[in-house]
Amino acid sequence: MKRTKHTHPVCLMPIRCSRFYPDSSLLGRLSSVVALTVGLGGGVGTVGAAAPTFDEVWRPQFHFTAPATWLNDPNGMVWYDGEYHLFYQNNPFGNKWGHMSWGHAVSRDLTHWEHLPLALAEENGVMIFSGSAVVDWKNTSGFGRDGRPPMVAIYTGHHTGKPLQNQQIAYSNDRGRTWTKYSGNPVLDLGEADFRDPKVFWHEGTRRWVMAVSWPIHRQVRFYASPDLKSWTHLSDFGPAGSTAGIWECPDLFPLEVEGLGRGSKWVLVVNVGSGAPAGGSGTQYFVGEFDGTRFVADSRSTPKASPAWVPEGRILGDFEQGFAGWTATGDAFGEQPATGALEGQQAVDGFQGQALVNSFHHGDAGQGTLTSPEFIVDRDHLSFLIGGGRQPERAFVQLRVEGRAVRSATGADAERLSWRTWNVAEFRGRPARLEVVDRATGGWGHINVDQFLLADAPARNSSEAALWADFGPDFYAAVSWSDVPKRDGRRLWLGWMSNWTYANDVPTSPWRSGMTVARALSLRDTPAGYRLVQRPVRELTALRGAPARIRGVTLEQAGAWLTGKSFSTGLAELEIELDRLPSKGEVSLAVRHGETEETRVDWVLGDGLLRVDRTRSGRTDFSKAFTTAHTAPVRIVNGKASLRLLVDRGSIEAFAQGGETAMTELIFPATTGVDFRLVAEDPARRIRVRSLTVWPLRPAPPQITEVR
Repeated sequence: MKRTKHTHPVCLMPIRCSRFYPDSSLLGRLSSVVALTVGLGGGVGTVGAAAPTFDEVWRPQFHFTAPATWLNDPNGMVWYDGEYHLFYQNNPFGNKWGHMSWGHAVSRDLTHWEHLPLALAEENGVMIFSGSAVVDWKNTSGFGRDGRPPMVAIYTGHHTGKPLQNQQIAYSNDRGRTWTKYSGNPVLDLGEADFRDPKVFWHEGTRRWVMAVSWPIHRQVRFYASPDLKSWTHLSDFGPAGSTAGIWECPDLFPLEVEGLGRGSKWVLVVNVGSGAPAGGSGTQYFVGEFDGTRFVADSRSTPKASPAWVPEGRILGDFEQGFAGWTATGDAFGEQPATGALEGQQAVDGFQGQALVNSFHHGDAGQGTLTSPEFIVDRDHLSFLIGGGRQPERAFVQLRVEGRAVRSATGADAERLSWRTWNVAEFRGRPARLEVVDRATGGWGHINVDQFLLADAPARNSSEAALWADFGPDFYAAVSWSDVPKRDGRRLWLGWMSNWTYANDVPTSPWRSGMTVARALSLRDTPAGYRLVQRPVRELTALRGAPARIRGVTLEQAGAWLTGKSFSTGLAELEIELDRLPSKGEVSLAVRHGETEETRVDWVLGDGLLRVDRTRSGRTDFSKAFTTAHTAPVRIVNGKASLRLLVDRGSIEAFAQGGETAMTELIFPATTGVDFRLVAEDPARRIRVRSLTVWPLRPAPPQITEVR
């Protein structure tokens, strides 16, 4: 769950969010309102009269969405009495982030959902941030009645009037339909502003409850134990490790079976990061290892090897260790001297060299100004520099001016950490130039951090992070798993929030905003590089399939011609393809087409071992410059064979390659509903054999809404 901090994309304002989200007496009266069926205008605290139709433009038809309000992290996911419970971060009064409470829905098949009234509401100056839920089968908490176990929710209380987050609990004795907040809250309190997202499970080996909870700024997960869900004892900490560019949030910890008979299981620790994911912005990383009930230890064989940064020798144009040293500042964004790290109210800043950097967060994100270098002659081929801060390509950026003309520019990635960026400037050799750091932004992430401008004969190279990623697309975040799935089922099931904090508040949907991915079944696969997470859409989704169309044992060219005639007017489709005899280079392109001009391309880049999804021409993209990008994921080709499964909904594509070893989730906003496919290849990939190609139309899974009686 995102912290309401002014530099964070969920706040979008250069001041404390608590000023905008005070305790609301309206929330205390939600018992008489069907919170999930409220229509709305479009902002925090706005409620309109229009009821959702579930057939609006871009409304997902087999993905979960709130009927008419904002949704983000999945919370409290638990199975009980034949129902999968899905709680979620919800603003009952608008379709942008705010007034965080727990929405609620249940399903018996992970496909058709029944929307229930709001479960836990913001009240008394405390928002209900992310957390988990368990069935207390042994009634260790004492909350149960009449011999039936209670459901217990463990969540973060985010205090709107002061910088404090602590862990609280609530319980239900009617299958989650109504909830009582524990009078002894909080049950765990460090007195800190950032301490959130508890995931609790019963650890049979030590016969106690274990909590994994994020310590975001420290990039750590803390583990606690309790006999009764009320009193908690610290066990250990994990981290920093893996990806540490963004804050750590929404952890999960569970044992997971290794594929293959008798291969046993390993423990998986999930850590969601607020920025720095492979596709930019937020994402989900994981670690594979062992947990003994007290401490998690990552498996060294499964951990990717990090490589250090490399910086060439060259001419320094600015390192800011001796002040601005000839650089000219205007406005109030940069202060009188370079910063030595984070400024007041700013998240931790790192990645710069030496003791100083340029940081335009003076006066918060409200500050504006420019910082211009002395003139210099371009005498090397590469200009490298460290950059961080907001992704604001038109308002907060660095640019190179050659003879007065802007020829290169760069911006941040909505992360405070600085990383190397390089421009090839060989064409400007011998010409006079200046560097200009510009901050004209005033909203969230409206600042820029820079350091170490270097002219050299080679580009600087960033260190690589030793991180494993669950999904390489931009729209998979806050993924957590269901608790208490029956042993006779045997699956570990999860889903994620299908959006990205970079643009989540701006996607052009109404009256709802944001949804969830499909539920996925998890396993581990033992590969030459170590254990890797495998995800497959749950088998229950196959019930939505219509009659298949299938072709086998043909050339790729024949398969492409056959596929050309297949179209799906509803925009709901599934495709599976298996390829054989893949060459070592070339490209295979599968285009998901909406009309004549819009398409999302899913490409195998065989020479590089990559799967690439390009949504540049997927439809509407004008709401965010970060949306119009292509994303890549590593794909392990074994014995010249490849497979891909696509799920296409009205506003999304989910891709699962190599039996789920690689996953990519992407939002799209096409102008037309209908969809068809095009399959083509470049030499020598045209000689690929298509072992099997199947397409299905998919039926919608309409939800049910239960009102308060």
